[in-house]
Amino acid sequence: MSVSLQKGQKISLSKDNAGLSCVVVGLGWDEAQKKTGFFARKERAIDCDASALLLTNGKLVGKQDIVYYAHLRHDSGSVVHKGDNLTGAGAGDDEQIVVDLSKVPYDVDRIVFVANIYQAVQRNQHFGMIKNAFIRIVDNRNNNEMCRYNLTDDYSGCTAMIFGEIYKHNNEWKFNAVGQGTADAGLSELAGRFR
Repeated sequence: MSVSLQKGQKISLSKDNAGLSCVVVGLGWDEAQKKTGFFARKERAIDCDASALLLTNGKLVGKQDIVYYAHLRHDSGSVVHKGDNLTGAGAGDDEQIVVDLSKVPYDVDRIVFVANIYQAVQRNQHFGMIKNAFIRIVDNRNNNEMCRYNLTDDYSGCTAMIFGEIYKHNNEWKFNAVGQGTADAGLSELAGRFR
């Protein structure tokens, strides 16, 4: 049974799931209703890009530890991005990142899941134009959803988002629902927060 989380809540992933080794992190969002009519300007689709940052002692060591649409697989094979969705259209997960917890390098203590809007500044787009954003963790063995965090705050003006994080505490894997919006223009600025 899936646990519905609120902002800031934490849950153990491994405590009641003996043998858990691989999870799918699903991120999703929908574009809010656009203005229509004769005088409404044609707007570009909002392209959100999900990424995973592998941190050592809470810090990003180098760009090789960022998994995103142009670097789909971490060198360890522990984190694999399933590909870029350019529009967010359709139901369910828009982008998925698979995390093999058994392969995560020993010194990595945290994997942060973020999303940024591609060319947000140039396109004058922000997360206030997005609705139904969520992050969920699924047990890869049986496809059962373990937990879900639906973002409900108003993120107007935010061009990037820290959705949540999987972290190791006392040899136990946990998930933290973060839901922090930022005004970072792109992934490199967002990743800079963790250096």
